[in-house]
Amino acid sequence: MTAFQETPNPTPTVGADCSSDAVCQRVFDWFGIPWLAESSFWIFVKPLRILLILAVALLIRWAVHRTINRLVRTTANTSVPTILRPLRERIPNSTPDPASVVPERRRQRAEAIGSVLRSGVTAVVFAIAALLILGELNFNLAPLIASAGIAGVAIGFGAQTLVKDVISGIFMLLEDQYGVGDTVDLGEAIGVVESVGLRITTVRDGRGVLWYIRNGEIIRVGNKSQGWAMVVVDMPIGFASVDEATTVMRSAAEAVAADPDLAAHFLDPPDVLGVEQITIDGAMIRTVAKTTAEGQPDVNRELRRRLTAALEESGITAQIASARMYPRPAAPGHDTDNARGGAT
Repeated sequence: MTAFQETPNPTPTVGADCSSDAVCQRVFDWFGIPWLAESSFWIFVKPLRILLILAVALLIRWAVHRTINRLVRTTANTSVPTILRPLRERIPNSTPDPASVVPERRRQRAEAIGSVLRSGVTAVVFAIAALLILGELNFNLAPLIASAGIAGVAIGFGAQTLVKDVISGIFMLLEDQYGVGDTVDLGEAIGVVESVGLRITTVRDGRGVLWYIRNGEIIRVGNKSQGWAMVVVDMPIGFASVDEATTVMRSAAEAVAADPDLAAHFLDPPDVLGVEQITIDGAMIRTVAKTTAEGQPDVNRELRRRLTAALEESGITAQIASARMYPRPAAPGHDTDNARGGAT
């Protein structure tokens, strides 16, 4: 008679994922049923972890957005954070700007920067949260991350112009190089800025042509609307008395500065510097005036008009005209030498 040996039942075990989790292991210890413990792991533990990841991501996003919004709101106060100050205000011992930055423009620039920062934070936070959730669902992230890295390098090489434009646009906003309504010189495009974006700046020139300039292609910027401006007027006086002309022009310039419609645009009294150069037609007298940026065109036109009228009233303009001699063409059949030197 053969004796059959009883084979002991194997000890029930759970998967590696369940055994590494405290909740799953506790359920298994209570009931001793592997499928029940593993079911609780996938029904309760995994969803709770995913919800916790989403909650932490939303909390971080909310906290960072609140910090950014508070940073943007402080631009309305006098104490502006250093990162939002224009570059010229962060340079030590810089010359004070007579025309302070308009609060509305500073607010708009801060909101644009805040929008970029909020979008960047949202993208980074939720990208990390998505990777963590995929990891909880047992996706193998190594090939995904490697593929994303390769794709990122390929896109970076292919879209390096776009990246260059966007980075230049961000720094342009941070440094407040120009804004909507400013008159700028961007090389070939000279005119008024109509819109400013992270990639494209549009400028309307004096003939009405709208220029679209990529921010990455802007090498230099001449802003004619920031701070103060200088009006420089060179007037010819021929070979008239320099002292007399200087006195007449100084009186005319002081009259322009005293004009109620233009007085607010003068930051310093106008000054007649004297003889700037000597030409074949005589001396050139230079007059300068320090004005606000927005008032420069009006002051420039009025100053030229008043100086011209003052020179004409004093008789200096007539002396210039009489001093100029032009060759008179010889009539047919007459001696050329006798015709030279006649005044018109």
